[in-house]
Amino acid sequence: MVQEEKTDNLPWVEKYRPKQLSDLISHEEIIKTIGRFMKEDALPHLLFYGPPGTGKTSTILACAKQLYKPSEFQAMVLELNASDDRGIGAVRNQIQSFASTRTIFNRGFKLIILDEADAMTKDAQNALRRIIEKYTDNVRFCLICNYLSKIIPAIQSRCTRFRFGPLATEQVAPRLDHVVKQEGVDLSPDGRQALLDLAGGDMRRVLNILQATAIAFGSVTEDNVYTCIGHPHSSDITAIVNWMLNEDMATALRKIVELKTHKGLALQDVLTEVHKLVHRIDLPSTAKCDVLYRLGEIEHHLSRGATESLQLAALVAAFQIAKHQVADEAGRQATTA
Repeated sequence: MVQEEKTDNLPWVEKYRPKQLSDLISHEEIIKTIGRFMKEDALPHLLFYGPPGTGKTSTILACAKQLYKPSEFQAMVLELNASDDRGIGAVRNQIQSFASTRTIFNRGFKLIILDEADAMTKDAQNALRRIIEKYTDNVRFCLICNYLSKIIPAIQSRCTRFRFGPLATEQVAPRLDHVVKQEGVDLSPDGRQALLDLAGGDMRRVLNILQATAIAFGSVTEDNVYTCIGHPHSSDITAIVNWMLNEDMATALRKIVELKTHKGLALQDVLTEVHKLVHRIDLPSTAKCDVLYRLGEIEHHLSRGATESLQLAALVAAFQIAKHQVADEAGRQATTA
């Protein structure tokens, strides 16, 4: 009864985290390979990389729970996350002291999990390289990161690398349905589709949005999902692009500002969705290339802290230029004919 109360208070991401390898919903080849390593008692140092929410941490924790009994888990597993200090001092003290001590009663090797290892400094990674080399007979390392390029080649060469790609919709959907059934969530078909569209292959994101929307609104519909996370609805993006192509500069800018203010939209999210829509619009190739180039410039300026209002004006101007390019092209064709 006490255990149930504890799980009831957990976020659904943690509550429904897979407990063993067989519970994982994707990357069958990776899981099969790691399972074979464990069965043969030949687990190498591991390096998991890929976008967030794709099962990297869940996979290694499921392995750890399969390798060690609950009573020996704390003595045999060291897990460090981005919130912990992982500079060169932590590597030389905490990690080295854990790796260098052998266990008297527990057989096998220890496991050190370094989550978000790409946040470690280069000096810390160089110190870690020596520890990996020195204590291989006693310890196995598992490094988890989003960007492989931020891990030094010396560590990459000492680990078996596995890439965790974004999850496919057909992999996310069954797990989503399972959580909905367990929690008794009122989920509409359009709300389910909105969750899957916003997922982007990230299981964690799906469950977080589901829980937030269910708590905030009671029922999970398409409108409630988009309202809860402040993401622009597809109808809003269509309206914005129509205004930019068909209205004059001042009118289009005023209408977009009103919509952004009313719905609390971020220009970054609007840009991302406009970019997807531009590919589907019937525009001359020169005008479309010009718009996409300008969208890239606007996003670059936003990432460097530029003012949103100025960049919004630049966005509207990009479509105004495209509109004039289309008109000029049509005029040239009419003259030639």
